Amino acid sequence: MKIFKNFIDLKIELDNTKNLGFVPTMGGLHNGHISLIKHSKKKCKFTLVSIFVNPSQFNKKNDFRKYPRNLQKDISILNQLKVDFLFLPNNKIIYKKKSEMKIKIKKNDKILCAKYRPGHFEGVIAVINKFLLNIKAKYMFLGEKDFQQTFLIKKFIGKKFKTKIFVCKTIRDKNKVALSSRNYLLTNDDLKNSSTIAKLLINFKIKIRNNLKNIKKIYALMKKINKVKNIKLEYLQIRNQNNLLNKFNKINFKIFVSYYNKNIRLIDNF
Repeated sequence: MKIFKNFIDLKIELDNTKNLGFVPTMGGLHNGHISLIKHSKKKCKFTLVSIFVNPSQFNKKNDFRKYPRNLQKDISILNQLKVDFLFLPNNKIIYKKKSEMKIKIKKNDKILCAKYRPGHFEGVIAVINKFLLNIKAKYMFLGEKDFQQTFLIKKFIGKKFKTKIFVCKTIRDKNKVALSSRNYLLTNDDLKNSSTIAKLLINFKIKIRNNLKNIKKIYALMKKINKVKNIKLEYLQIRNQNNLLNKFNKINFKIFVSYYNKNIRLIDNF
């Protein structure tokens, strides 16, 4: 695996590299990331993974400091997967041209996580935009767990580049908890609480599929979630998965949740 730390060297290497798959990450690799990489390796001749913990997408400095980082372990995983290229830029490389990093999302899009984490998606989209300006990948692989993030990336910069966005299914552990780098910050008891929430929401989804009128039970479910030990619900909403609007039916709806498990913020969708 070849490792690069700046765009100049990376672009020279990739200049004649066709059919490239790109998997952007913030490290703290887990089986969800591994699934994205395997999709890339299956679909593309070459695979590039980036690891960059982007400070502009964190609302709280403490959250940025605590974010799981284990570069040696990540490199070991990537080597085992026989990834072709790893890109490890620093802040100076990414934010060298500040004019490229100015992204504004529309007022109508400031819902769900965008409402509770102002500036978060602007930071995400700016970095992805920077990557795609320099990396001519055929496909970029993103996870469905970050549904709103993927939706906004497609909306704001998807048509700007030839790179096609390939969305991969959420990977869950045996207890139905969506895999996340932040899960490394949780104890086994914490993960059991997240499992309780996941199972409640999976059952709620089934009930809505059977009868749309069951959406009225969402308020009772919110109270139930807040009663789980060390859990504080931030939002629980049902939206149309095609446009994130409030108009939906029992086929196109999706349940979105954000909550704090102790002081660790987690998101999921069902």
